[in-house]
Amino acid sequence: MAFTVTDAPERERFEARDETGTTAGLVTYQLTGSIIAYTHTEVAPEFEGQGVGSLLARAVMDDAREKGRTVVPICPFLSGWLEKHPEYDGIVARSTRKVK
Repeated sequence: MAFTVTDAPERERFEARDETGTTAGLVTYQLTGSIIAYTHTEVAPEFEGQGVGSLLARAVMDDAREKGRTVVPICPFLSGWLEKHPEYDGIVARSTRKVK
């Protein structure tokens, strides 16, 4: 199944939809200037396990990079996803870094 991710700024969220237009998942955000805080990721139960969360995470991070934004990952899902994707470290604001 193919999903399309779009920004819905009037709702302050990105939405992933399937071919029929059904909302499969979303990421909410708060935007202040060039700083975007991703606050919550949600995937509809019927779409769990199909990669919707990862698709959303990559889409929101790519969007932030393209727009020159600094990301504050408040959402636990996105924070965990970012730990596995260091290619986004340059745009992520972190108060502390984990020592490995």
